[in-house]
Amino acid sequence: MNLPRLFAALAGIIFTVMQLSAQGRGAPGGVPMPTGTPGNVGGGSSIPTGKPNSPGNFPGDAPRAILINGKVVIDDGSVPSEPVRIERVCGSRTRPEGFTDMKGHFQFTLGQEQGVMPDASETTGRLSNSNPNGGVRESQLMGCDLRAVLPGFRSDTVSLANHRYLDNPDVGTIVLHRMANVEGLTTSATSALAPKDARKSFEKGLEAVKKGKPDDAQKDFEKAVEVYPKYAAAWYQLGRVYEQRDHLDQARNAYNQSMAADSKYISPYERMYMFALNEQKWEEAANLTDRVIRLNPYDFPMAFYFNAVANAQLNKLDAAERSAREAVKLDSQKQNPRSYYILGYILAQKQDFAAAADCLRTYLKEAPDSKDADAVRKQLGEIDKAAQAKAQQ
Repeated sequence: MNLPRLFAALAGIIFTVMQLSAQGRGAPGGVPMPTGTPGNVGGGSSIPTGKPNSPGNFPGDAPRAILINGKVVIDDGSVPSEPVRIERVCGSRTRPEGFTDMKGHFQFTLGQEQGVMPDASETTGRLSNSNPNGGVRESQLMGCDLRAVLPGFRSDTVSLANHRYLDNPDVGTIVLHRMANVEGLTTSATSALAPKDARKSFEKGLEAVKKGKPDDAQKDFEKAVEVYPKYAAAWYQLGRVYEQRDHLDQARNAYNQSMAADSKYISPYERMYMFALNEQKWEEAANLTDRVIRLNPYDFPMAFYFNAVANAQLNKLDAAERSAREAVKLDSQKQNPRSYYILGYILAQKQDFAAAADCLRTYLKEAPDSKDADAVRKQLGEIDKAAQAKAQQ
């Protein structure tokens, strides 16, 4: 068997998989993006949709617009300095529902995903149990909780199991608890020091983004950083606006300014490593993802995945294997099966063909309809042959 040709083919598929991972990405850092921006929304098994006689639906259990509101605070009583994503969790499936405002309050109708787009750390295992126009069935809330998502913090949960249409929409306060030994966050310490005028412009910019007004958003964020040049979150949001408008050099500059203002603020690192990956600047991508991993090794499984991709391309196989195994471990619910593919590629390079084949089988089992599935099946056949030949030797 021609091993160099096999590895070259696998490397080509790796890059295709990496590109698929980067498509349709929203706003890292838990900040709302305009409704209607293309997103990489995944599938997964769905809870009953409510067709006649479908199991699991109660008589008369029609989709309803169930309003929810509440507040998020940190365990010291303070309010997060930037918007926090609120998710609905039903068993092993999650669905982003909305964001807090700058005072920590949230309000949304379940199932509408108001201003929500996936971020860099979000994978594709999202719920698909809602009415496309918003609203859910009361039976679908059995076993469901609400939680706040902020890297570096652990969230209390609020049960939705007994929440019904026309109930009091106030679900109370969700408390975030700071995790020990985590330096990197998606909220910046510089936000608390922002002068009133800068903070007001920042908040206006977020509202403009939410309403799909990039011109206004850009002006507001530019004003915020002019008043307060160390406003890391405002620089980051300005970079997002530039990037969406395809002003990539300006976006890079804004992200660099954000990192310079607060070296522990993770969101701009995520955008910069995506630039590096898309441009095949593997050394830069490896360094940036490694920085994210060192700042926060718990909340960013996609950083481990992309670190493995970059190091595999650099032929740093031991480092790549460590990151790929960590990506697999953190993805206990197999929401990013690509992690198994990159691990299989690395193991094949190290001529551990039996283990490589197992990883590729797991990838195909979890993503049988992926765009590269046929190519991966062919490579799996070659790896199985290599494993048999090595066993005979």
